[in-house]
Amino acid sequence: MTRIINKKVAGIISMVLLTSLYTSTVLAQQSGAANKLIKIPFGKNNYILYSLNEGTYAVVFNGRHTIHDAVAVYKGEKEIKNTVLGERSYTITEHKDAWGKGHRCVVEQKGNAIRLQQIFYVYPDKPFFFAQVKVYGKEVAANYVAPLVTDRLTMEGQGDKRALFAPFDNDMWARFDAQPLDKANFTGSEVTALYNNSTRLGLIIGSVEHAVWKTGIKVQYTDNNQLSLAAYGGLADSVITHDNIPHGKVSSNGILCSSPKIMVGMFDDWRTGMEEYATANTLAEPRRIFKWNKATPMGWNSWGVIQNHLTIDKAKRVVDFFADSCRQFRNQDNTLYIDLDSYWDNLVKGGLKGDVSQLKEFVQYCRSKQLVPGIYWGPFADWGKYDRKIEGSTFSYPASWITQKGVPTEVDGARAMDPTYPGTQDRIVYYINTFKELGFEMIKIDFLGHGAMESDHFYDPAVTTGMQAYKVGMEFLDSVLDGKMLTYAAISPTMATGRYVHMRRIACDAFSAIDNTEYTLNSTGYGWWQDKLYHYVDADHIVFNKEKPGANRARLASALVTGTLITGDDFSAMGEWSNTAKQLLQNKELLNIIKDGRSFRPVDANSGKRAPELFTRTINGITYLAVFNYDQSVRTYTISSERLGLKKGAKLKLQELFTQASSTATGQLSLTIPPSDAAIYKIAQ
Repeated sequence: MTRIINKKVAGIISMVLLTSLYTSTVLAQQSGAANKLIKIPFGKNNYILYSLNEGTYAVVFNGRHTIHDAVAVYKGEKEIKNTVLGERSYTITEHKDAWGKGHRCVVEQKGNAIRLQQIFYVYPDKPFFFAQVKVYGKEVAANYVAPLVTDRLTMEGQGDKRALFAPFDNDMWARFDAQPLDKANFTGSEVTALYNNSTRLGLIIGSVEHAVWKTGIKVQYTDNNQLSLAAYGGLADSVITHDNIPHGKVSSNGILCSSPKIMVGMFDDWRTGMEEYATANTLAEPRRIFKWNKATPMGWNSWGVIQNHLTIDKAKRVVDFFADSCRQFRNQDNTLYIDLDSYWDNLVKGGLKGDVSQLKEFVQYCRSKQLVPGIYWGPFADWGKYDRKIEGSTFSYPASWITQKGVPTEVDGARAMDPTYPGTQDRIVYYINTFKELGFEMIKIDFLGHGAMESDHFYDPAVTTGMQAYKVGMEFLDSVLDGKMLTYAAISPTMATGRYVHMRRIACDAFSAIDNTEYTLNSTGYGWWQDKLYHYVDADHIVFNKEKPGANRARLASALVTGTLITGDDFSAMGEWSNTAKQLLQNKELLNIIKDGRSFRPVDANSGKRAPELFTRTINGITYLAVFNYDQSVRTYTISSERLGLKKGAKLKLQELFTQASSTATGQLSLTIPPSDAAIYKIAQ
């Protein structure tokens, strides 16, 4: 059913019943003599209020006017706000998609030789909607389109209010930042949460599409519990996305420019909202990688300590350690992955088409001990950086390099390669097929962000943005992998990579010290919801080395809280770390926590750039509480049972899993943690 309300007609209509498909009604009504308003309900007691006269819209959540005077902005040959274009018409149609049955509501207007549509996707049972802008016309290519721009977003109520900055990737020790609302001033990547840590009420705003645009979320506090906010396609920044040129221009056949689809929703618990947001991404852009039906991956990675000193003898002795001295460190499938990271080429003479006998020996040795061999590679990064033929190709490296302002683009010491270039794809075929032929069953792929860089131009003329190139490259990589390997991403774009891999590091380059644990848990504490994007996220290689027992407990706990466990000590030699591993890595009760590979939620999320300290999760009706003390002095944490999601005033039985110490509490927990240490409590009512 379709209804069109022209601006002239709307002036004489006071109320029109548009549909009976859901109990809320969509009304076109006259407000005074001058303004015509469209009321678009969604969820329970929420609605968008669109002014056909002004071209602005407000969003009301459960009676709270939250977003005021929002507009759409398009920057093609010149910047245009929808408020300056011609008269507006409104259309509503039935709509069904991955979120269910709802309505597609379109405000359309013409002017300046373009036709602009503001589109709202609403659902009767969802506390969120999607906003999108489509611009039609000749030469409408643009590198900035914003479905939501407002100078007045109101966060009412008392309490500790926060605005969350989210990084684009997990490179260069990037951190989330839960800024106090009255000091918020940032441009983040893809999503923000504006929430009250005291009540947990929160507004989630973020893109659910990443195949074309890098999305920016610009947030700035203005005054009196109010913010300005812009959610837009077109983020390119030397720090956030590592780009030194503007975002590429976007158009379809030169006549249509579509913004990313932006989710806007209010949730009683912002943590639930972030999980809903992550799930929405998987519905908007379904996974390309084959479904992982095996147990939560666990294993060892050589970059933890051995790094560039990798040899076949060391690799085999590591295998021996797990086969002979750490037999209980296995996942639910009785499987353990032994992964050779960078410098595996120490085991090769003359390249992959030369003497690879030591790699074959490693694979066979793993299998003889019932362990699974893994390998490492970066498909879009050239570390050589000089003119030579690409492996497996007739093309040369310099032609594959992405350029910005005419200069080859270098990040982390490696040149970025164009994923659409035939030589880049030849190289992928060469390496991946060789790895498969050698018998590797797992691959850690790294520096994927190199394939998402903006470029002066791409080999494929139809590709104009970094994210379009990334999609081409990752889809090609998955096609060559052909469902044969567990695929694990390291440095990579956060939101765009979940479709293409099984597993991802939530933060990169953490080793053994307590500050490494804190760095990792900043990403877990504010990005735990990524376990809905990926099959699994992990806390990087867990290294014990010669740390004190408390720091080792904290490092292991960081992995258990994140969801998987990859260790990284030099187990080719005996030392303190070996004994620690035998004790901690074979604790079945601890390992059971990651049986399903899901992440813990933060209890409180008001720590700015620092990691949260308390994490909780319920598994099979049992509540687990992980407590981290990153400081050099003793800390005591007091928390109510209600804050943990348990009954108010409940009588609780606690068992600490590292020490097996038991205790009881009623209504409120008081937990003392030594310096640089952690504890995990199993709580029963």
